[in-house]
Amino acid sequence: MLEMASSYYYGSGTVLPVDKKKAADWYKKADSAGATYQAAYVLGLMYSLGDGVPEDDWEAIRWYTKAAQAGNSDAQFNLGVMYDSGEGVRENDTEAARFYRLAADQGDDDAQLNLGILYWSGRGVPEDLVQAYKWWNLSSAAGNDQARKNKEIVVERMTKEQSAEAQRLSSQWEPTIQTTNELR
Repeated sequence: MLEMASSYYYGSGTVLPVDKKKAADWYKKADSAGATYQAAYVLGLMYSLGDGVPEDDWEAIRWYTKAAQAGNSDAQFNLGVMYDSGEGVRENDTEAARFYRLAADQGDDDAQLNLGILYWSGRGVPEDLVQAYKWWNLSSAAGNDQARKNKEIVVERMTKEQSAEAQRLSSQWEPTIQTTNELR
């Protein structure tokens, strides 16, 4: 079912033309059949963008939440963005930090960048230059240029001890998969 949904979403040459409405129907069937990780994420994206379905932030949040509970880091990141910006929900820095953290823990460099920003500014989490540096260091290692620039700025405000601690935390970090249990 997921394959059929993707075929309608992207089109498969002369066999199946692009039909986003049918794709949404097939993604819902795939989700019901247990392919929640990917199907619910794509449905969240479709509702968020109004791509083949009416634009509806509440539906996007519902589908992203389902995918996030299944461990989809893209859905976790998108929920973080929505709570961070107040898009479709009341702005909530604590929830933004929670969802960024779930995605960041899985190695999502954009989530690591944004989580570092929250630690830098003390929004949703206590202000912590060591944590800001750690997350920016990890994001930078994944190729995120903005994280590299942010890291250069924060290190100027840190003591040698804080810098050493941030380096130690970065070197010990390992990605983890965040599933339903972490979201309850």
